[in-house]
Amino acid sequence: MRTAIGVDLGGSHVTAGIIGEDGAILGQFEQDIEDRSFDAVVASLQTVVDNALKDAKAKDAIGIGVGSPGNIDPRSGAVLYSPNLLWTNAPLGERLRKRYPQPVFIANDARCATLGEHTFGSGKGTQDFVLLTIGTGLGGGIVSGGRLLIGNRAGAGEIGHHQIRPTDGFICGCGKTGCFEAQASGTGLIRHAFAVASSFPRSQLLERERDKLGSKAIRRAAQAGDAHASAAWRNFAADLALGLANIIAFVNPEVIALGGGVSSAGDFMLDSVRARVDELTTMVPRGTTRLEIAKLGNDAGQVGAAKMAFQGGLTP
Repeated sequence: MRTAIGVDLGGSHVTAGIIGEDGAILGQFEQDIEDRSFDAVVASLQTVVDNALKDAKAKDAIGIGVGSPGNIDPRSGAVLYSPNLLWTNAPLGERLRKRYPQPVFIANDARCATLGEHTFGSGKGTQDFVLLTIGTGLGGGIVSGGRLLIGNRAGAGEIGHHQIRPTDGFICGCGKTGCFEAQASGTGLIRHAFAVASSFPRSQLLERERDKLGSKAIRRAAQAGDAHASAAWRNFAADLALGLANIIAFVNPEVIALGGGVSSAGDFMLDSVRARVDELTTMVPRGTTRLEIAKLGNDAGQVGAAKMAFQGGLTP
């Protein structure tokens, strides 16, 4: 069976998977990223790819696909700008193509995840589909008429950087105020918790150091009925619903799938936003876009990156 190596590069770790043509993951190799400098990250990426290629299941690997944060030049594979990695014009494609004899393809990580989820996950069989990856940041991708949207300069699908609270929101990593990512990512949930903290002086959440408070802890506390966490979650869910309703107005998809780490909240998250999304949906018939939890979870990025390698690019 033919295989491809699919790489999901994140801000805290990099994963390389041995992926079959049916989307099955035959092996995985992961390494934490502590130093985000270009050379250090490339070294970590090469380590996991080397380990994957040494595995017996990868003996027929036909190519390597890499999903990286940021805007990617589709021809050279350079990372033109990545606020999460603090890279500008980083020659990722050039570096990897010098090392490996297999064809190497580089694309935005969220677009790779969208390709994977649409081909093998919750978007399978749909013509109009959106994936939202909700983690430290908030990425996404759009499929219209069965085709992944790439855009004029490979920038289509930056859902996280449309502004939903431009006058009173949090400052986004991209420099704008009130981006969807700043308000409705895992980082956004943490920010909401601190924004309402003064109203809950006895909150157990405040017993943690600021840099030790994670979105998962807040979500679990909200599910347990903690007043402080519940207030933060309500504000987070309101912002998430606002962005989702905008997406429905922009592209009228059949399905919006929520992926990434924060989506592990499952039905708790869906139940928090569905009614509000319906309220905010006006020009499109309400209830015609299904909100679902992504089926591939955190594996969508590597599966989609491998799919990109199989088909010779993000689009066939």
